[in-house]
Order: sequence, then structure tokens, then C-alpha cells
Amino acid sequence: MSLSSELRAVILGRIEAMVAGGDLPAGLDPAAVTVEPPRDAGHGDMATNAAMVLARPAGLAPRALAEAMARALAADPRIAAAEVAGPGFINLRLRPWVWQGVVGDVLAGGRDWGRSGLGAGRRVNVEFVSANPTGPMHVGHARGAVFGDALARLLAFAGWEVTREYYINDGGAQVDVLARSAYERYREAHGLSPEIAEGLYPGDYLIAVGEALVARFGASLLDRPEAEWLAPVRATATAMMMDQIREDLGRLGVRMDVFFSEKSLYGTGRIEAALARLRDLGLLYEGVLDPPRGKTPEDWEPREQTLFRSTLHGDDVDRPVRKSDGGWTYFAPDIAYHFDKLERGFDLLVDVLGADHGGYVRRLKAVVAALSEGRVALDVKLVQLVRLTRGGQPVKMSKRAGTFVTLREVVDEVGPDVARFVMLTRKNDVALDFDFDRVLEQSKDNPVFYVQYAHARIASLLRKAAEAGMAVTDAALAGADLALLDHESELALARRLAEWPRLVEVAARAHEPHRVAFYLYDLASEFHAHWTRGNEDTRLRFLEGGAIAAAARIALARAVAVVISAGLAILGVTPAEEMR
Repeated sequence: MSLSSELRAVILGRIEAMVAGGDLPAGLDPAAVTVEPPRDAGHGDMATNAAMVLARPAGLAPRALAEAMARALAADPRIAAAEVAGPGFINLRLRPWVWQGVVGDVLAGGRDWGRSGLGAGRRVNVEFVSANPTGPMHVGHARGAVFGDALARLLAFAGWEVTREYYINDGGAQVDVLARSAYERYREAHGLSPEIAEGLYPGDYLIAVGEALVARFGASLLDRPEAEWLAPVRATATAMMMDQIREDLGRLGVRMDVFFSEKSLYGTGRIEAALARLRDLGLLYEGVLDPPRGKTPEDWEPREQTLFRSTLHGDDVDRPVRKSDGGWTYFAPDIAYHFDKLERGFDLLVDVLGADHGGYVRRLKAVVAALSEGRVALDVKLVQLVRLTRGGQPVKMSKRAGTFVTLREVVDEVGPDVARFVMLTRKNDVALDFDFDRVLEQSKDNPVFYVQYAHARIASLLRKAAEAGMAVTDAALAGADLALLDHESELALARRLAEWPRLVEVAARAHEPHRVAFYLYDLASEFHAHWTRGNEDTRLRFLEGGAIAAAARIALARAVAVVISAGLAILGVTPAEEMR
């Protein structure tokens, strides 16, 4: 439990006591009562809106209620002062032993300290990457992979049962284009000149596919009509591309629990079953849509289609699921896929999509709300583009031209840890600048270096302490006299540690793993600043002042390393034991 949650429980207890004593009426709803660090640290350690929330239903003036609550809260041994501010906020200042105790709690809990029961074991499906199996993944896919994997790790840390899922888009026209492109490489492997027509994939990555086709089929597919070779070439090429995608994900430290094939939805009755469910709910009808915006009557031909009443669930227009010629729309398999997820019993769905899928968000949310009858929420996270630069110049990519920068190239150059951390230094819906020069720079301006340096610095400190004969296990350090951590710089570092459990819950609720990266940078900055202060104030030097004092300071440093390690694990980054 976070310190904020503990103090909130204290405040709710005081409210109950005031109700029992007749100072407040019964039946007050404290759901909106919050306890959190104030924006301005000068106002105190924690602030609560309790009086502001409860004054109106209690029929009292907010400030008068705040003053009464402040007097009651001041009796708690953890609270050094409870001060009323503004129209009725209550600022709390905590006693030093509260912060000193946080250090011991971290060491006792280890990397599990800060875990939350927020998810309460409920099941969440996080679908991410889902790149078309038409070639290697590029750096844009890498960002989606890192974000999705970090979100899955965060939700697991917050108590959810997580399934990571990849949707293989192997049922559409793009895999036929892949097959035709691979067939030209098959011809090339036989010594013929490939005919890479416009619209085909020209990348050299298909050369290996052509060679594999030769090894499997010999010359039997040459000079045969497309109808005969399309299916076997498509199957081989798709399988090889998926093998490469799995390997690339592995290089990035991403593993999937489920690979779901779009093709499995066709000809199996699964699309029909999902649409039958919508029809049973009265949400399908035959109708004609209005012309799209910008169309004129001359270029618009109204046609009757099967439509989903998505406007009843928050969409701005009803969506076609079956065309007038009887074929499925692109939306139909998406409906079936999400219906399948619901049938598997998930309590929450998260889709991580590229920014170019923004137009699909409302319809996807509408269909999940409809199929689950409002019981299951879908959160769609859009991942913006990555802008690659080197030497101040943009690194261009174009998948169709075969000149894109692959995920593998990025990971091979900077390593998976750097790639992952940098991908999480911006919110997912904000474009990311990835500068190859800067991400390897050893400076405070490079967050991944700064966080790793803090952990490596502490690892070095522990090695030196052990060489000096000190016991540096977490159990031994937890028994140190933590009351000796009384300098404001030490207490400030402990306060930063205390934020971790609450940060986990806030980030998990918002589905925003970048908050973890931001927190780790702030924690590392606080630690480095504390270390630097020791250059001028010998009282802050970790290995000076006698064994008893040194043990307390090393315990503080080790607690910082524990939290950094836990945070990096959520980001999928290995903590550094030494810097190279």
C-alpha cells in the first residue's frame, strides 16, 4: 500500500470518528477524497481535499470543516503538522521517521515493493504490434512493441493477469501482394530477372524467401498460372516473415503469449457468429449510409448494406459490416476478433495501434461495448511515429521502396536496453525523436544513461562497502539505524522513494508506462544530486562517519537501487552493474 493510501485510510477513519461524535452527518460519500503530494513541496508532504469534498453534503463551510479535521489529524503520530490552506485544503507534514521507515520497507520488500493489488487478478488482453507479415518490422513497430510490452509488465506489477497478443493480418490482400513479390524472388533464384512491378514489395529481405521456395518446390512453380502457385507461395512467405518477426521481437525482449491469425476467422463461421450476436441484440440492419463528407452526388452511389448501429455506443456514424455484393467489409473480421477476445473471458481489452488507425477507435470501442453489453471496456492506445536522425540529419524510411530502417538495425546498433528506454521517454501519442548520436551519449541529457549510471554507482558503492568488511545484504542493511538519516537531502531522497507505489497505480490506471521512465529519471537525478552534495558536506558521504552511520547511508542508496531495478524491469531494461 502506498503512503498516500495509508494516509487516506487515516483521514477516512477521522471522518468516521467525527460522524460517530455527531460532528458530521451520517451517509457522507468519501469516494472523491484524495491524498497526494502537493505540486509545491513547500506546502507540505501531502495534501487532501477531504474538507472541500465533504463540506457541501455536510452543510458546513469548507474551511471550518478543514480546521476541525486538521485538529483531529494532528493527533496521528505520523503527522507533525496539519495546516489549512486556501478555501479548505489540508496540507500535512510528516515526521522524519515516516520517511526513514520507507527505506526499511523497500529493503524488506525488495523489487516487489510497490506492487499493487489494483488489478485484483482480473484478466486483461493487451494486443500490440500486429504488423502485417509482409516484411521485417521497422522502427515504428519497435515503438509499439516496447510500449505494449511495458504496459503489459506494468499491469502485471499492478495485479492484473495479463495476456500479450499479436494479431497476424494474414487474411487480406496485402499477403497476396507479398506472395507475388516473393514469387519474383523465386524466379530470380532460378536465374531469371525479377519483375518487381509497381505495388510489389521490392525489399531484399525477400531474396531468402525466394531461395526457400526453390529448396521446397524446386522448379515446379515456374511458368504455372498464379492460381496454382499463389497459395503455397503465400503460406511459405507469411510463415517466414512471422519467424523473422518473432526473432526481431525476441531481440527487443518482447514475448507474446498468443499469435492470433486473421485467416482463422474466414470460412470457420466465426465472423457469422459475431454478427449473429449483434443481430440478436438488435444492432444490425439493412440500410444506406449518407455520402461521406466531401463527396458530391455525382461521385456517390448509394447502396444498401448491412450496417452496425454503432452510433448507439458512441460512434459518429453507423458502420457497414457487409457490402452490397455480399462480401465482408474490413470491419467484419475486426468484430469477430474482438468477439473472440470477449468469449475468452477477459475483463479488459487494450489495443495498441499505429497513429494511422485513429479513425477506427470509435467503431472498435462501440462494438466491444455492444458485444459485451457494457461489461468490458476497450482502451485503444495510439502510438505516434518515430523520427530517426543521425548527425543532425533525418534517416528516411520507406517500406515499399525497401529502404526503411528495420527494428533489427536499431537494436543491433544501440542495444535493446537503450532502444526500449528511449522509446518510453515520451507519451505514446506524441511523436518521438530518436537521435542515434544522443541515445548513446553519456550525459545528464540522456535519460537512459543517467538512470543506469545511478544504479551502477550504487552497485560500485556496495562493492566498496563489502571490500571494507561491511554487511551489505538487504537484510543486514534493513537493520541499520535509519534514524541517522536526518539530513534534508537524505529525507528528500526517501520522500522520492515513497512516491513509487502511488506512481505504479497512477501509471497502471492511465495505461501510461512512460510515467515509470519519468519517475526513474527524477529518482536518479535526486540521487546524483545527493551524491554531489557529499563533495562539500562530509556528513553525506556514504562510507565516512563510522560504520553505524555508513550502514544507514548505504541502506538508503541500496533502497534507491532496488526501486530503480524494479522500475527498469517494468520497462524491460536490465539495470547496469557498471558503466563502460
